[in-house]
Amino acid sequence: MTMRIRAASASQTITRPLLLLLQSRRPVLDFLLPSFTQIRLPPSPQNATITTSSAPSPAPPSTEPSPEISETEDNTKQLRPLSPEQRAFLSSALRVNQAGELAATLIYTHQTPAILRSHPHLRSLMQHMHAQEAGHLVTFNYLLARHRIRPTLMYPVWTAAASILGWGTGLMGREAAMACTEAVETEIGGHYNGQVRALLGWVKEMEESGEEVGEEIKGLVGNLKRIRDEELEHLDEAVGEGAREAKPYQLLNRLIRSGCKGAIWISERV
Repeated sequence: MTMRIRAASASQTITRPLLLLLQSRRPVLDFLLPSFTQIRLPPSPQNATITTSSAPSPAPPSTEPSPEISETEDNTKQLRPLSPEQRAFLSSALRVNQAGELAATLIYTHQTPAILRSHPHLRSLMQHMHAQEAGHLVTFNYLLARHRIRPTLMYPVWTAAASILGWGTGLMGREAAMACTEAVETEIGGHYNGQVRALLGWVKEMEESGEEVGEEIKGLVGNLKRIRDEELEHLDEAVGEGAREAKPYQLLNRLIRSGCKGAIWISERV
């Protein structure tokens, strides 16, 4: 008899969390995790949900949470998940951002040795720009892993292209290397500006409808603004270091900017 009671108790201990988990319908990983099964796990620090807004709940907590609303940890607010269009936008944007920062880091990595041989006074500038790009790459690597966004399938191609571009413009000299930076940062700065405008549009809509903006959206907007400003700082530094004295400047500028536009367009889709 004692053994049966203990066995029953152990069974209840094992199965009760599983039953609660199967009964939960809270959404997870707003814009990334595909619904391969009908079971949805609650958010965790590893698989967090980016939500657009939070608002107070007018009704007591229900034993069966709505599948369209997930409660915060303190159970005082409810979070609205992203729409399919917003999920698609953020998935595409973050994938492109990660590819772009990878390319920028590789360009500086391969430019620096050749530039410093003839212009050692540029060491601190090259190290500063490379360190900032590496930091941007860490940020987007984290966001892709956190929300299970796959990198672009063109990752190996962009790796090779950025390495060759950095090495080639470095051999051409300081002016060509700076012209490369100016062209790349012009396109990347504009790309980040478009993302910031889109997110601020979401924020405005939420505020006008009386909703409170979610903390992750606020954080993402802040990060994009900071990274955009640092990219535009690199552009100004490059112009100040003779980017427009490169020969042939116009040809380099057009070719590199066209390449960046094409890489962005492809990475958004592949």
